[in-house]
Order: sequence, then C-alpha cells, then structure tokens
Amino acid sequence: MSHMCPLCNGFQQFHYQCSKCGHHIEEVGRIMDYFDDYSAYMEIDQLKQIDGIPTTLSGHECAHLFYCPMCHHEEVKLIEE
Repeated sequence: MSHMCPLCNGFQQFHYQCSKCGHHIEEVGRIMDYFDDYSAYMEIDQLKQIDGIPTTLSGHECAHLFYCPMCHHEEVKLIEE
C-alpha cells in the first residue's frame, strides 16, 4: 500500500491555530525540505529516517512546518498519510 500525504498532494487543507497566540497559522512546507539545498529532491522515506521524529516513517506521518504571521511562532504538525 502506498501512503501519500494529503497536504503535500493537495487532497486536503488543514487549519490550525497558533498554540501561543491563537491566530491562524500558515503551512510553509515539509520540515525535511528545510534540511539543506538538496533535501527536497531526496527520497522521502530516506529523509524520514533522519528527521528527528521517530514516528514519521513507521507511523506514516508527514511533518509539516506551520508559521504564525502574528507572533512569529513556528510549529511542527504531523499529518497522517
């Protein structure tokens, strides 16, 4: 079975509030895309082994970074694939 992130593939939108100020936070991409200049082109499952989150590979989760434009807080949300 192939697992696909509904956020990466545009199947679904997610709306979260900032845990600091309650303002709407914006999705700014997968956290693994911020590792280095080439990480966006690497195999996703390979990057999940080194993303620092132990459940992303085994739990079929995709870690996305969300940013609050109001208070500048950043949060990582795990999206079920």
